[in-house]
Amino acid sequence: MDSRLGRRAFLTGAAAVGVVAFDPAGTGWVTAAEAAPDAVRLPELDGELVVDEASLAEAADDYGHIVHRRPVAVLRPGSVRDIVLVVRYANRHGLRVAMRGQGHSTFGQAQVRGGVVIDSRTLATVHRVEADHAVVDAGVQWLELVRASLQKGLTPPVNTDYLGLSVGGTLSIGGIGGASSHFGLQVDNVLALEVVTGEGRLLRCSPTERPDLFDAVLGGLGQFAIIVRATVRLVPAETTARVYNLFYPDLESMTAAQRRALADRRFSYLEGQLLPAEGGGWQFMLEGVEYYTPPAAPDDAALLAGLDPASTQVSEVPYFEWLNRVYALVEQLKPLRLPGPWINVFLPDGAVDAYVTEVLADLTPADTGGVVLLYPVPRDLATRPFVSLPDSEVVFLLAILRTVPTQDEAEVRRLLAVNRTLYDRARAVGGTHYPVGAIPLTPADWRAHYGPDYGRFARAKRTYDPRHVLAPGQRIFDHR
Repeated sequence: MDSRLGRRAFLTGAAAVGVVAFDPAGTGWVTAAEAAPDAVRLPELDGELVVDEASLAEAADDYGHIVHRRPVAVLRPGSVRDIVLVVRYANRHGLRVAMRGQGHSTFGQAQVRGGVVIDSRTLATVHRVEADHAVVDAGVQWLELVRASLQKGLTPPVNTDYLGLSVGGTLSIGGIGGASSHFGLQVDNVLALEVVTGEGRLLRCSPTERPDLFDAVLGGLGQFAIIVRATVRLVPAETTARVYNLFYPDLESMTAAQRRALADRRFSYLEGQLLPAEGGGWQFMLEGVEYYTPPAAPDDAALLAGLDPASTQVSEVPYFEWLNRVYALVEQLKPLRLPGPWINVFLPDGAVDAYVTEVLADLTPADTGGVVLLYPVPRDLATRPFVSLPDSEVVFLLAILRTVPTQDEAEVRRLLAVNRTLYDRARAVGGTHYPVGAIPLTPADWRAHYGPDYGRFARAKRTYDPRHVLAPGQRIFDHR
C-alpha cells in the first residue's frame, strides 16, 4: 500500500491503487479496493498525507521522549490550502489535529492520538524581509529568519536561546529570551497573522483586524487556530556581543543584581544561571550581554556599577555567533534521545528567593543533568492575555531543563512527580506554568492556571474550535 496520500494517491486514473479514504470503523486509511461504502474520501491535496511507520513514530515523539501518542496519519502540506482541507475534513469526520513544528516540546504537547499531525516543516519560506518586519511561514526556524534578516542589518527583537524552534511553535506558546527584558516575549512583537481556525477557516488577524482572534492565538497553545504565516517585527541589528558573566556567592546577591540591572534596563540581554559548584552545591551567575557595533563600545563601568559580583568574566563574540551558541549542542543531543522532564515556572518577584532556595535545598546537580535558568522579565511588557504570568511588576522564569542520562523510566516518573510538587509550590506562592515543560496537569489545573481569564479562554475555544479539533495534546479540556 502506498504510504503517501498526495495528488497521485486519489481516485484519478492509476491512483486507484493508492490510499484514498479514511475508514472510521477501522480507524485507518484504506485503498480504493479496500474502501467500504462508509469510507470517507479524502480531498485532493497539494502535498501528501503519509502513514508510513517512520513518519507516525516521529509524530508520536518529541524532544522530551516521555509521552508517545500515535496519530493515524501525518500531513506534509504543500500549501496552506492543504491545512484548510484537512481541518475541515477532521471537523466532518470526528478527527483531531495538531500542528508540529520542530518537535521540541517535552510532554506530548504537539501530539494527537488517533488523529492527524500536520508537519509544518514543509511550509518554511521566508517570504519578505522589509525595513521593520518580515513575513514568514509558520514552519520557518528562527535561525533561518535571523540569517535572512541579518543580511539586511536587521534582527528579531527577541530570540529564544535555541534558534532551531519554529516561528509557529514559539508564537503559540510565548517565546522568551534574554532580550525580553526590553521587548517582552516573541508574541509581543508580532504585527499580523494568517491562521486556520478549528473550523477550517483561513483568516488574517492583527491588532486592528479581528483583534480578538489575534490576541487569542498568540500564546494560545494552538487551541483556537493553527498559525500558518506571521508578520513579525524586526529592529536594527548590531554586529558584536560583549558578554558579562558575573558570579555571586549566594542566590540573594544574584537576584538583587538582576533586579538592579533590570530596573535600569542595563544590558541588551539579561539572564542568569544556577551552576554546579566544585565540591557540591551551586554557584550563581548573572549573564548580561551588550550588543554594539564598532567603533562604538559598551561602557563597562556603567554597566557593572553597583552590581558587585564576586568575580567577573568578559568576552566578545559576533552577534550571530552569540545568538546561535546553543544550536550545535542541541543538535548533538537530539540523536541520543534522552528523556527530558523539564519544568518551567514563572514566579512573582517577592517569592522568588524563598522559593528557589527551597528548591535548591532538595535539588542536586545530578537531579538536573542540564541547565538551570533564572532571570527576570518586566510584567508590563508581556501583553498577550493567554500568556499567564504572576501578578507582580517583575516576574522571574525558573527553568530546570533536566536530562535523564539513560532510558530510566522509573527515574523519569520520579522527576515528573517532583515537577508536580514544584508546580504546586509555585502555584501556592502565586506562580504560573510556562507550558513547554513536563508537568502532569488536569483540566482543573488549567482552569486555575488561567484564573479569571479562563472564561475568556473557554469562550474563544467555543468560537473558533467548537468541536475541539485542535491541539488535544495540551490536555486543557479533557484527558483523551
